[in-house]
Amino acid sequence: MSDEIYQKELLRLAAEATGAGRLGGAVASATVHNPLCGDRVTMDARVEGGRLRAVGHEVKACLLCQAAASIVGRSAPGNSRDEVAATALAIEAFIKSGTELPPNSWPGLELFAPVRPHKSRHRCVLLPFEALLAALA
Repeated sequence: MSDEIYQKELLRLAAEATGAGRLGGAVASATVHNPLCGDRVTMDARVEGGRLRAVGHEVKACLLCQAAASIVGRSAPGNSRDEVAATALAIEAFIKSGTELPPNSWPGLELFAPVRPHKSRHRCVLLPFEALLAALA
């Protein structure tokens, strides 16, 4: 299982940790956790004119969660809350139902395809999205 899920590109994303660290001047913040595995994600956001201007995150979680948070940190700025919600729904459908990602999806989301058969790992991927949407609620 671990070889197929933990690909080199996901390892790179997790190590890159785009957006890692608490965001000074954040106007919104939320922490969510997965009691099943102990993953915990805090997302901070700065919003101006209805769009995310900056995102910061503190992740105490597995590699899948770290890689997903890095994708959020890289791709969420510039998006509206509705666009983030649409992306969250798309990645959820992608890993849970095998639905194809929309053509304009955030880069890197396709790397989570090997997680599909491992239901216990789905929330690991979704947690950063859940935290950001909770912060923006």
